[in-house]
Amino acid sequence: MDRDSGEPDMLQGSDNGVGAEALILVDETDREVGHASRSRCHEGRGLLHRAFSLFIFNDRGELFIQQRSAAKRLWPLYWSNSCCSHPRRAESMDGAIHRRLHEELGLDCLLHFLFKFQYQAQFDGAGAEHELCSVYIGRSSAPVRPNREEIAAWRWVSPRTLDRQMQEEGGERFTPWFKLEWERIRRDHGQALRALEGSAAAR
Repeated sequence: MDRDSGEPDMLQGSDNGVGAEALILVDETDREVGHASRSRCHEGRGLLHRAFSLFIFNDRGELFIQQRSAAKRLWPLYWSNSCCSHPRRAESMDGAIHRRLHEELGLDCLLHFLFKFQYQAQFDGAGAEHELCSVYIGRSSAPVRPNREEIAAWRWVSPRTLDRQMQEEGGERFTPWFKLEWERIRRDHGQALRALEGSAAAR
């Protein structure tokens, strides 16, 4: 639980009356400590909760990126990675990543774990992300069927082009977690990236 949030200990080990779709609150070691609604997890400075980010490439080595719906409470119309969400109460991470990939993009493919990291990003005075996030990559040649309720626009982009856009535009058009994750993928996971690309595009 977020020690800075001032929330009472009743959050720990309780369902907080939020039901089966509650998100999973964790400590810094990813130990489950309770549950809270999606809205509660993102209020103020946020409550630390379990999350995931997916990076899906095509056979040309291009990354699918999406522009978040204008209806999103946090970072509406910002560009982000292929898919990101949260496992629900009592849901495994493996089950969650494949469920959400199908719900949001209509895809089903192998996903490879890269790393896990914690971050806090403030959108405004009333909302933030505070996540312990697991990052996965995958490749698919199937047609993408984006969920238009979640996604305003989408495109495929090469790693080099994405690098240039993030640098030239100062990253202002991209979500904060996407920028953090992409920097680490490029820095620490080049071999895995090149293996998925099947080309020299990431070199």
